[in-house]
Amino acid sequence: MSSKKLGFFTRLLDRVQPAERYRLATAQIIHAETLGFDSAWVAQHHFHEAEGGLPSPLVFLARVAALTERIRLGTGVITLPMELALRVAEDTAVLDLLSDGRLEIGLGSGGTPSSFPPFGLQSDERGSVFGANLAILLAAWRGENIGDSDNRLYPAAPHLAARVWQATFSVDGGARAGAAGDGLMLSRTQPRPAGALDVPLDAIQNPIIDAYLDALPDGVAPRILGSRTVFATDDGDRARLLAEDGLRRQADNARANGQIVAGDSLDDFISAFDVHLGTAAQVIGSLRRDTALARVTDLAFQVHSIDPPHRDILRSLELIAEQVAPALGWIKPSARRNDATQANPLLQERI
Repeated sequence: MSSKKLGFFTRLLDRVQPAERYRLATAQIIHAETLGFDSAWVAQHHFHEAEGGLPSPLVFLARVAALTERIRLGTGVITLPMELALRVAEDTAVLDLLSDGRLEIGLGSGGTPSSFPPFGLQSDERGSVFGANLAILLAAWRGENIGDSDNRLYPAAPHLAARVWQATFSVDGGARAGAAGDGLMLSRTQPRPAGALDVPLDAIQNPIIDAYLDALPDGVAPRILGSRTVFATDDGDRARLLAEDGLRRQADNARANGQIVAGDSLDDFISAFDVHLGTAAQVIGSLRRDTALARVTDLAFQVHSIDPPHRDILRSLELIAEQVAPALGWIKPSARRNDATQANPLLQERI
């Protein structure tokens, strides 16, 4: 397999006002671009501040596109059942033009059950609605007639159908993504089966990868994005100190949503949420034990839900680009660094 690509993933969980959340995430993506990261990804979450903080990822990425030049910009994910598929087709077509063709579209069937009713849905309907909306979205991108009219998408965007990524927790979902020729998005963590809380994440995700590859049509190159929580520091003790509060809040949120989280120590939380933290050497050693991550084409690292200070996120990105990712098969693009963006005022620490 060729050199892996490197992505930065943020869920915008900083405990500050919304405008500051968006400013900090923008600064982090700009910094990732200067370090050579290939892509930046943002998640969509409705209503729940503690889960993501960004209901409108395409609006946010339009702002980021205006402040960056090279880094690819992805949604990880748009919760498609809650969207009007034609509007997603239009907005992505426009954003791709404004970003000079840098948009990647990650799609999913959704998350928090309580978010569905305000959109006129129940959580158990999400799979069927996702399928129907995806069909509408693809047909619009491909330039097919919309409904019974002769209306077609403007601006035309047939190329976007080849930039879809499907997020899934299941083997069946991996097979669906593969059969469609789409990219596969693997989560940084996922709930364990009842009675098997200690099963490793790669033991769950390797069968998903297998199903994806088995279903992939001949001649279609695999696209497998493996997201992982990584917090690299110059001091391993500092990493643990900063992780305590964020991971405890994540455990509280998970339990409130009915998820079983065993234990109550920091090490219990690190294990339960598949966190890789410490010095660059410690993180490399931890990630190398993840056999699923060794099979992906795209590495995507995020520091949430550890939620360290902004300056520590910037430093973590530096250590990832300088030491962690190269040890895992990423080759830094040569002559891509735009040192001018380092002077961007968005990178100045304000909290």
